[in-house]
Amino acid sequence: MSKLSPSLKGLINAPFARPGPTPAPRNIEAVYTKIADEARERKYGEKPWLALSAAATFTLNSPSSLGPLLTLASSRWPSSSSSPSSSALLAPAEFIREIGLKCISFNGIPRTINTLNSFRSHLSSAHPDLSPHLSSTPTRQTTPSNISAVHARGRQLWESIYTPLDTKLEAKLAEAHPDLPVHILGSHYGPLLSDPPSGKNGLDSKVGRSLTSVVAIACLRAQTGVGPQVLSHVFGLRKAVEQGAHLHEFAAAAAGQSGGEGSVKGEKERKSEEEAEGIERLASDEGCEWILRSVDAISEAMAAAAAAQDGNMNEGGFASPMRKRESKL
Repeated sequence: MSKLSPSLKGLINAPFARPGPTPAPRNIEAVYTKIADEARERKYGEKPWLALSAAATFTLNSPSSLGPLLTLASSRWPSSSSSPSSSALLAPAEFIREIGLKCISFNGIPRTINTLNSFRSHLSSAHPDLSPHLSSTPTRQTTPSNISAVHARGRQLWESIYTPLDTKLEAKLAEAHPDLPVHILGSHYGPLLSDPPSGKNGLDSKVGRSLTSVVAIACLRAQTGVGPQVLSHVFGLRKAVEQGAHLHEFAAAAAGQSGGEGSVKGEKERKSEEEAEGIERLASDEGCEWILRSVDAISEAMAAAAAAQDGNMNEGGFASPMRKRESKL
């Protein structure tokens, strides 16, 4: 293979093109903590704030910010202990990994690859006892025996989010390119955005219908420039509540947790009801405004960190153009 010239290598890695990730802002832990505290005060639940924070962090390309996020999440995750032990870290770590995977549909593949790889390296170095317990079995393979079910899940999710305009939207996408809706439904809504059947590891890492809408809102808000899609997924979150998807999700999660009779079972059901009520509050005008403002706070912190790194202010977190230098000729 021929070697690249020094000038080409230099241009690929030119600072103005931001070839590397966004560094973790010095105040990122405080930003995450404020969001988590507000979620608790407003009774939105613990998972929504983590879902939006992780999604925004993946979008803004800051792998090193996921370590502080995980530490905070492990101290607040439902049923976790107060210390960041391996057992307390496992469920939120798997949840963050699932969030990152779903970000592919909104941000593209490269940022998820780089950020998930970096996050995995962080887990191996900072929490070596955790690594052997991380999921290593794929759950989204399509086979001749399950392809119809995967497509059905994707169609169901699509209709759930976009009803009553789902058919009209699909036709409009087909006008733009005949394979556009084919790819969106067949490669994203089916295999990726809809959750696969529950695994046997006992972990509550599934994102679920309502929180998938939260992930979409957070990614698209942080990405900037796609207001119509943000609006669509805000409505998608509301439709999840109107359709009762959140009730089914949290009831199923409570039923799937191991063991429990009498008072223990009652406690699980109570927590499930509280989580469902939190999603209902989150889908309100006030709740959706909170999602957007929380993402904006993360974006602002990331933009400041990126600006400090390369001297170019970038409001959206994506690569900024090279500034023109004044000619002295």
